[in-house]
Formats: sequence, structure tokens, C-alpha cells
Amino acid sequence: MLPQVAFVMDKDPSLQHTTLTQGAILHRTLANNPGQEYFLYVPHGTENDAKIFVTVHGISRNASEHAQKFAPFAEKHKVIMIAPHFPSDRFPDYQRLGREGKGERADTALNEIVAEVTNLTWTRVRQLYLFGYSGGAQFAHRYMLAYPERVAKVVLGAAGWYTFPDMNLRFPKGLQESRSLPQVRFNPENFLTIPVCVLVGEQDNRRDADLNKSPQIDLFQGRTRLERGRRWINAMEHQARAHGLITPYAFHVLPRSPHSFTLSMHRGRMGEETFGFLFANSADPNIP
Repeated sequence: MLPQVAFVMDKDPSLQHTTLTQGAILHRTLANNPGQEYFLYVPHGTENDAKIFVTVHGISRNASEHAQKFAPFAEKHKVIMIAPHFPSDRFPDYQRLGREGKGERADTALNEIVAEVTNLTWTRVRQLYLFGYSGGAQFAHRYMLAYPERVAKVVLGAAGWYTFPDMNLRFPKGLQESRSLPQVRFNPENFLTIPVCVLVGEQDNRRDADLNKSPQIDLFQGRTRLERGRRWINAMEHQARAHGLITPYAFHVLPRSPHSFTLSMHRGRMGEETFGFLFANSADPNIP
């Protein structure tokens, strides 16, 4: 059984390591940018070599729910959890990191949040264990492509579509440089070393209103999230092998799950799948 977790409002963004509440979800804002919210969970007995888990919401912007659902897993596995909030008025393009002229850069905002959390918790670890659902999975895999040195492992939950490891396609369809994302360069030799798992519900086969229905995307990636996830994982694995890498890639179907974060957590055991892939050897043996 997973531990119960309290939810509290952290009203003082200047709190230091010694006063951070452990074992409760903290609703915080960046000290140097009070408009940027995030949720933080620091498990009991956290050490300064604790791993950092980041969970990114979809277009429903349900960062609070992500924090509530994943906090018990973070406590069990003794990892620090960050759930950033990217509001639609400031980050309308966060799924694609935040292209030029389309709002603020979500990748930069996450980097600032992580920097603050590592300072608050005195954490030495700089690589992230990254999860995203739907639009958050779009962000997560593109962040991995852009910042491979900052990412240890990734789990993607039901992304609507993907950036493929193809240097002949312009970003965000592929890795060709784009003026819309200045100063970002993609290096396959780096990001192809990162283990990735894609999770999609077995009932997530509807072409709903939120799905990218571009004819080009349909033709190249498939017509459903199930098809697109399989094709992307296959493409990543093929490219890794072509570079002589044996990086692990996985594709798992979540039972009885439609395109819903809540139902995928409850029915599909997405939390167990995610933390099993990311932290298979880090669970506290004293917690059942």
C-alpha cells in the first residue's frame, strides 16, 4: 500500500532547506519569478543524493492532480517530485518547448524550477527522471531531445504526436534546426543513450478533438496515439542501433484505459509502470 500524503500551501517562496516540509505536497512559486508556480514533494528522510522526478501535465493543466497522484510513489521510492504548471495564457506552445512568438519558453521555466529545488534541498543530482502525459509527454520527449545531458530516463504517457529522430524534417516534426527555437541543437549521439518507455491506454484509439489530425502526421506517424507511440519507439530504437547503442526502449499498453490521466492511473496502473521503469531498484524495502 502506498503512503498517504498531505497537501499544503507553501506561502513563503524563500524557505530554505532546513525549513522545507517533508512528506507533504508544497504549492510554490519561483523566488525570482512569482508568476511561475510548481508543486514540490520532498519525501521523509531525503538525502542530498536523492533523484529528482518531474511530471508534466497535459493541456488540462492538471499539475495539482499529477502531484497528488505521484506523491505516494515519490515517498515510497524516496525521490523528490516536481510538477510544474504551464498556464495556457503564458505557455500556449509548451508542448513544443515554446517556439519564438508563441509565448514563453517552457524548457527555460523548468530549468529555473529545477535550479531552485536543487538549491532548496541541497541536492547534488542534476539529471532528471522525466514523465509527461498527453501534451506533457510531447514536452517531455522534446525536452529530452534538446537537453539530453539533463535527463536520465523518460516515460511518455500517450503523446498526441512526436518529434521523430529525422534530421531531414524540420522541428517539431523532426530534428532539423528551426529559427522558431533559437539556440537549440539536436545531437542524436547524446539523446539516443537515454532509456525511454511509452505508455498508452488500450482504449486510447479515438481521434478526439485534441489529437493532431494533420494528413502528414497521419501518414508518417499513424492515426491514433497507439500507432504513433509504437512507430516513434521503433524509430528511436532503429536509430540507436544504427549508432551502435543498445539503449533500452519499451512500449506498454495500459489495460482498460482511455485517453485520461486519471483513469490511466487508476485502471492502467500508470504510476506503477512509470516508477517501475524509472526507479526499479530504488524502492524503500521497509515500505510494502
